[in-house]
Amino acid sequence: MDVSIAHASDRGPRGVNITVDDGPDPRWTPQVLDVLREYGVKATFCMVGTQAQAHPDLVKRVVAEGHRLCDHSVSHDTSMDKQSEAYQKQQVLDAERMITEASGGVRPMYYRAPGGAFTPYSRTLAASRGMRPLGWNVDTKDFERPGTDAIVATVQREVANGPTVLFHDAGGDRSQTVEALRRVLPWLTDQGYSFGFPVR
Repeated sequence: MDVSIAHASDRGPRGVNITVDDGPDPRWTPQVLDVLREYGVKATFCMVGTQAQAHPDLVKRVVAEGHRLCDHSVSHDTSMDKQSEAYQKQQVLDAERMITEASGGVRPMYYRAPGGAFTPYSRTLAASRGMRPLGWNVDTKDFERPGTDAIVATVQREVANGPTVLFHDAGGDRSQTVEALRRVLPWLTDQGYSFGFPVR
């Protein structure tokens, strides 16, 4: 049982892990999935429990298209690390159940704390359920909508620092994210990277 926070790619030193947080979202998740399919890329979707419960069709599509699921808590409370263990347990385990039910029985393979608010307790709990704690190396800052060019530039500048790249498919207008993926995925391939999943 590995309770350390994963960053490495199962594709080795030239691997990149695309991770997509906070969905699924009925408007943006299908567009992200379409771009990933166009470029033959598999990603890890870190889903919020309430969103998964509301959009089971999208959770099932994510699984059907070969992507992996990640537990991103029930309600995306970025102060989770300041809360009681009972609260943390409810957030981690209820989201795991919601995502598994929405997917039709496919369990999340990772746990990513909202805003990176991990605790030793939540990491151990997740690992005990077979979910590897998942971090990131490249924060595209796409959540702040800095412009497609800025998102692309961040990936190009920072991907050498580590393989796990953070995008979002919910939480507002994600058109810049969709467009950035359309530009970044072929660029990464041209640079000799291959797309994988975070190590477990």
